[in-house]
Amino acid sequence: MSEFQQHPTTPQGGIAIQPQSLTTAPQAFSQSPASQSLTSSQAPAHPVTKRQEVCRVAAEMFRQSPDWVTFFREVLGITGVARRVFSTPEEMEAFEKTGEYAELQGMVAKLRERSRYQSVSNEPTRVITVRLPKSLHESLKAESHQRRASMNQLCISKLLQVIDNDLVPSD
Repeated sequence: MSEFQQHPTTPQGGIAIQPQSLTTAPQAFSQSPASQSLTSSQAPAHPVTKRQEVCRVAAEMFRQSPDWVTFFREVLGITGVARRVFSTPEEMEAFEKTGEYAELQGMVAKLRERSRYQSVSNEPTRVITVRLPKSLHESLKAESHQRRASMNQLCISKLLQVIDNDLVPSD
């Protein structure tokens, strides 16, 4: 049994984070439902920022060596800790521009590297079809060859990157 499988898991297959992960947050999390139950006697002397709390939870999970898909889902995914803490699009966009977010991206990259040698997550995969110009396809193909990576690995890496809103055309 792998080290990852020895840790308690959530019903969705993710690693169970200790209950304190979102409830130990002090006044800095006042808008978080999990923190509304804190009393002043429970709050630590030094307030923990939202960014610090997300990084703490991510680091704790990273130490448990999950597969990258589980880490992404639990930390950066749609129901992950980062999106629960930074609940508005503006807050999340601001967080994505921080050094802490870059650290989380680095953790995902390290876990993806490890996954080359470990079994992949038991999360189901989905297939998307993307229409793109031949020249872009050829560029991706050349880049994947140069990096000695599959097209799938390269495209997932690119999809995991944050894109500035100004670079995404609106309909």
